[in-house]
Amino acid sequence: MKQIQIPTRRAPRGLLEKTLGDITHTLEQTLFAEEIAREQGFLQSLDPRAKLAGALALLLAISFSQSLFVILALYALTLPVAAASRVPMGFYLKRVWMFMPFFTGIVALPALFSPFSPGAPLVVLLDLAAPRLYLAITAPGVIAAAFLLLRVGASVSIAVLLVLTTRWAVLLNSLRVLRVPQAFVLILGMTYRYIYVLLRTANNMFLARTSRVVGRVSGAENRRWLAASMGTLLAKSYAMSDDVYLAMQSRGFRGQARVMETLVWRAADWVWLAVFVAVAAVAVWLGR
Repeated sequence: MKQIQIPTRRAPRGLLEKTLGDITHTLEQTLFAEEIAREQGFLQSLDPRAKLAGALALLLAISFSQSLFVILALYALTLPVAAASRVPMGFYLKRVWMFMPFFTGIVALPALFSPFSPGAPLVVLLDLAAPRLYLAITAPGVIAAAFLLLRVGASVSIAVLLVLTTRWAVLLNSLRVLRVPQAFVLILGMTYRYIYVLLRTANNMFLARTSRVVGRVSGAENRRWLAASMGTLLAKSYAMSDDVYLAMQSRGFRGQARVMETLVWRAADWVWLAVFVAVAAVAVWLGR
């Protein structure tokens, strides 16, 4: 006897389910990034101070370069470096290009049009004789928007590659090379760890809520619970900050964080730092 399969339609996700899914996805990406930093890849083998100095040199080269081809070449160099560092290419490209074009495009959009970038028109959108109204997408505007998008994309690519291949605590410790104040480094480190704990707490709250709900809940009820949970999360975070500070003091904290890992410069670190600086210098010279 032939069985008849009745098609089922998946119920739409509500506010709580979407929020829980977004928080879980963020936590998974954070954990995955830490795993990449522990891989035995090219950038992972370098001293974080050399990586940081080299990344800053390349970022300066991107900022000073006046050539689209030079900026595009610097971005293209990040792809084989990411592959050699065992960074999944799909994950890497999504981290860079998923949201960056949208936010940067909003800033670059006005530069496309003739009132902001006068010049040779490529596409005329509006041309009225009386009253005189003229609006067109110009060649200088397209070039300016392309410069902005590519500059931001290349800079974000280098920054993402640095963060993915370096553990956060070690990266913060290497900021001493730039004479960054110790208090600022400590605040950054605590903020990073605390955001992770806060996300985990919020995830547990939403998961507990969804596991106790039977049937459908109205949107108004969900919004009321969400408003109440925000206050609860704020109270929990405030109490947790006091507990964490007291625990740090009881373990010997006196205003300066100390790490057990000792950073040692090697010959390979100096060589690759020189390569990064040389590439940046050539890019600035070619992009004049």
